[in-house]
Amino acid sequence: MTETWAVASGHPVATRAAERVLRLGGNAVDAGVAAGLALGVVQPDLVSIAGVAPIIMYDASTGEVTSQDGVGGWPAAADVCVMQRDHGNHVPEGILRSVIPAAPASWIKALAEKGTMRFGDVVEDAIRAARDGFEVYPLFADFIASRERKYARFPSTAEIFLPGGKPPKVGETFVQRDLAWTLEQMVAAETAAIGDRLVGLAAARAAFYEGPIAERIVAFHSENGGLLTARDLKNYRVRDEPTLAVTFRGVQVHCCGAWCQGISMAQALAMIEAAGKNATVKPAARTGGNTDTDSDTGGQGRQLDLHFILEVLKRVFADREAYVTDPDFMKIAPEALLDSAFIMSRLATIGERSDPLPLPGCASAASGASGEPPVYREGCADTSHVSVIDAEGNIFSATPSDPSYDTLVIPGTGLSISSRGSQSRSIPGHLNALAPGKRPRLTPNPILALKDGKPWLAMGTPGGDVQVQAMIQVLLNMLDLGHSPQQAVAAPRVATYAFPGSFAPHDVHPNQVLYEDDLPRDQVTALAAHGHDLEAWPPLTWKAGGICLALRDGTNTIAVADPRRAGTSAVGSENTGPGAATRKGVTP
Repeated sequence: MTETWAVASGHPVATRAAERVLRLGGNAVDAGVAAGLALGVVQPDLVSIAGVAPIIMYDASTGEVTSQDGVGGWPAAADVCVMQRDHGNHVPEGILRSVIPAAPASWIKALAEKGTMRFGDVVEDAIRAARDGFEVYPLFADFIASRERKYARFPSTAEIFLPGGKPPKVGETFVQRDLAWTLEQMVAAETAAIGDRLVGLAAARAAFYEGPIAERIVAFHSENGGLLTARDLKNYRVRDEPTLAVTFRGVQVHCCGAWCQGISMAQALAMIEAAGKNATVKPAARTGGNTDTDSDTGGQGRQLDLHFILEVLKRVFADREAYVTDPDFMKIAPEALLDSAFIMSRLATIGERSDPLPLPGCASAASGASGEPPVYREGCADTSHVSVIDAEGNIFSATPSDPSYDTLVIPGTGLSISSRGSQSRSIPGHLNALAPGKRPRLTPNPILALKDGKPWLAMGTPGGDVQVQAMIQVLLNMLDLGHSPQQAVAAPRVATYAFPGSFAPHDVHPNQVLYEDDLPRDQVTALAAHGHDLEAWPPLTWKAGGICLALRDGTNTIAVADPRRAGTSAVGSENTGPGAATRKGVTP
């Protein structure tokens, strides 16, 4: 069988949704939207149907790469001075951190401009999983149970996520009938519309942003001290944004812009590329035992210089804190962070010793803890991903997100409205201070890559501030060490936390590095010798990310879902029947 398409997503139901659409003749965008909608149902702890959905796409017919921000701005009634007066410097958990929900508009925009199918065609799997339920899997059960007290705070949220007053158990069926109603309202509006496919898609969108769903959202916010209004919803538009292309080891990697961590991904790639392969790869120690992470497929006797990589990442995140916000509010051009002179100046500050808190952004940040458990012990509580490459070479890469534990579900809809306001500050004058219409600086940042001008890779991951770090290490494992995609994803990871975290309370942990405990001992010893403060994670922990990638290299089409999370992957031939695809991954 010639494998012509590839899918990797954060959950088997989403992967199967994409497969179904591809077999019906849909393209990568149709399949990716189907998977993305399904993720909002079967990973409702991490992804919201009413959350964010940043997307980056490659059109094989035109060679064009495009991206959609898929993140809503603050409501018009948002006032940073009032927020600080009433709640201090951090946006509190609850209804006040709601921003305009972007995901429904983002999915429908992608379908309208790059897809071929109707909303009702791609949402079937999501509706079925909401209406009939899905089997509770370990990661979902553990997540709810570990945050039971947070879920219990809000009655409308507890009603869904603590059925019978208790966290759902593995093997039980988790049903979301109100969420099914919401999606069915959108399908009904599309079906009733008179006109072509685009008219129907517009009707589905209007059902959410102007119709019965919007009415319930607005009424609940009005009655409970929220900020969202009918005007906020009606006027919302997803924005097309230029991508940032970086040539990295001969591959053209397209990242999203400064409205998310895409600029940080691009800067990290640019710094590592400028330093050269000699800076990132070194000989592996030969002291007996499992001392290197290389494979028989290439790079034997070599390993990554993790000290150098961590120091690059710390400077990237320092610059993120100093310069990066919604580009409409930035004081410098985002491209300035990719200027070759600036890149070289940042590399020049890297030495043999760990810099606990690099300039410029981190030096002025208050280090220490807020009293909340460190994020590296709790894990970042949001996000999933879907990557698709279809038979024609179209690429779809999306990282939908937004959790449910920190906000109120809108009764009768099953919707956890985007709580992405947690990434803004309620400090007047702060670069990332909240403001009407201003987008929070988003962590989700899908990427795609072209090799010799042809489609090569779609990739993304959950993990908050770990996202860039995980993707950089996977790319280096493949391109510098010659690992296969499967080996590159499974290899042990490290992560720095020496910067202000993206989410409230934005704690800083100077010099802190986490590593998966199957990292070769000589690499752990080397990091300690460079002065890093080290703490071990268990091997293959979900806290180190959950990479989903689809890759086409010559005649080989590959999909990989990270064994750290609940994802699955599939590859198959165009128009094959059920069972013809090859599936890999964890079945929750």
